Amino acid sequence: MDFSLTEEQMLLKDSVEKFVRDHCGVERHRRLAGTELGFDPDAWGQFAELGWLCMPFSEALGGFGGGAVDTMVMTEAMGRGLVREPFLTTVVTCGGFLQHAGSGAQQDRYVAGIIDGRTQWAFAFAESRGGYDLECVSTRVTAAPGGYRLSGKKLAVLNGHCADFLIVTAESEAGLGLFIVDAEAQGVMRTPFTAVDGSRGAHIEFASVTLTPGQQLGAAGEASGHIEKVLAMTTVAMGGEALGAMQVLLDTTVEYTRTREQFGQPIGKFQALQHRMADMYLKIEEARSLLFYAAILLDEGSADAARACAALKLKIAEAGRHVSQEAVQLHGGIGMTDELIVGHHFKRLLLLGMLYGDEEYQLQKYMALAA
Repeated sequence: MDFSLTEEQMLLKDSVEKFVRDHCGVERHRRLAGTELGFDPDAWGQFAELGWLCMPFSEALGGFGGGAVDTMVMTEAMGRGLVREPFLTTVVTCGGFLQHAGSGAQQDRYVAGIIDGRTQWAFAFAESRGGYDLECVSTRVTAAPGGYRLSGKKLAVLNGHCADFLIVTAESEAGLGLFIVDAEAQGVMRTPFTAVDGSRGAHIEFASVTLTPGQQLGAAGEASGHIEKVLAMTTVAMGGEALGAMQVLLDTTVEYTRTREQFGQPIGKFQALQHRMADMYLKIEEARSLLFYAAILLDEGSADAARACAALKLKIAEAGRHVSQEAVQLHGGIGMTDELIVGHHFKRLLLLGMLYGDEEYQLQKYMALAA
């Protein structure tokens, strides 16, 4: 299996890394965390100008036709810089739903707005009783004259505080469905919240929201397949971001132990600490291998891709927790201060480890797929 990047992928990687070097850092992260949006709209416009927002879309939709490996390359570089812009939610997840489940009319109407940076999107799936089971929903769609009525509540919708459009999971007579909802429609009520890593979102209630037949995404009863396919790509994107964050934590920790002195010498010379940093390195390399494997299988359309993505998501949670906790402990009390990048990466890895399924859930999923 060839793990080397193509020339185009290397150029894409260099483009994102240059932005991270020039603009990103703990100061930017802290500043944006205090804003209402939680990200920089000017930077989002720059992403559009650089062509990053059209990367995963097919050429027929005005994109570059990038696959899982291209997405991984971008998000790893973004993860190193704690890029706060909602590339994951708007482009990878919701853009993925539009590309794989949307009709021609829906794609014509909505995709261009994502590519040129005009619209923000959010995936509304979580409910109080569902846990990590995305098919366990109480939000319902019922038939109404000229279309449907949507009623229910969704929790912790990342990017939901500013989204122009929502993709909502809801039960109907035909089974689980996906629906495009205008976030400003009558009956949509948003309560903003802030996630553990500073990301913004909203709890959203739908009070008999009117939908037209053209707002159903995909055929009735096929939502589960679309969700599985889109979340596989999302998992690879999260894996790239987590890998970038973990690498920064290791590099920062190694550098700190070279300069922090105790008993008259750098603490990095203590063998016990060297062993702990070696363990951090091994966890990162395990995650890197699983990430490359999942991304390549996904691009090849392999039947083993779903299992590889479950293994990757499991490793994101397990390795992310280990590496971030070790980084904090080896830095001592300063590790969780707001002025140091370590604590911010710790919180982001915590969120990525739980999003769409924690360790236990992904382990059960992997075992079921391997049976």
